[in-house]
Amino acid sequence: MTTLVLDNGAYNAKIGYSHENVSQLHVMDETHVINQVKEDVCYVSQDFYRDMDIAKLKGEENTVMIDYVLPDFSTIKKGFCKPREEMVLSGKYKSGEQILRLANERFAVPEILFNPSDIGIQEMGIPEAIVYSIQNLPEEMQPHFFKNIVLTGGNSLFPGFRDRVYSEVRCLTPTDYDVSVVLPENPITYAWEGGKLISENDDFEDMVVTREDYEENGHSICEEKFDI
Repeated sequence: MTTLVLDNGAYNAKIGYSHENVSQLHVMDETHVINQVKEDVCYVSQDFYRDMDIAKLKGEENTVMIDYVLPDFSTIKKGFCKPREEMVLSGKYKSGEQILRLANERFAVPEILFNPSDIGIQEMGIPEAIVYSIQNLPEEMQPHFFKNIVLTGGNSLFPGFRDRVYSEVRCLTPTDYDVSVVLPENPITYAWEGGKLISENDDFEDMVVTREDYEENGHSICEEKFDI
């Protein structure tokens, strides 16, 4: 089967903040905490400007805003999202918890994967990169790859990630081509599981170049074995 695999793994979002009368969490040193925040609250917007307008609203109308309780590693071992009905929308919390209030950050951080130019990185976003990669294949192969796009890596678990990739790839693809974007049940280990299956194949030795062969022959052994 011809398949295009997008492996989009973890990255660290660093957010600076302070809170009165509590110990501060230095996020530059505690990147694993902010990574957990990212996994717990971030999502991929299907309509960035609409969500941005919602994120500017006040009180109950702002359905994007969420309060995240940070761990203090004493009584709170792992951070969590405050239930909506327990959020203090005006004023301050009296519980002494370290609260990180997030609104547009929830979708603006993942948006970088689709529009890296937003932060000055002049590169293609994920959907453009997928289409560009497939269009560099021989024309007769392209329809097969457009029908077999597989998402792997931790960031593909963002809510809305698969739908956004599909909709943008669909818009960039010729209308006479079918497009299918698949999110495996466990995209974090999916690539590893594929490698494991290949390693169990009887022809595995013919598919690889050993370290010893490479050190002895250099890149020429790859050209010879894989006809490149």
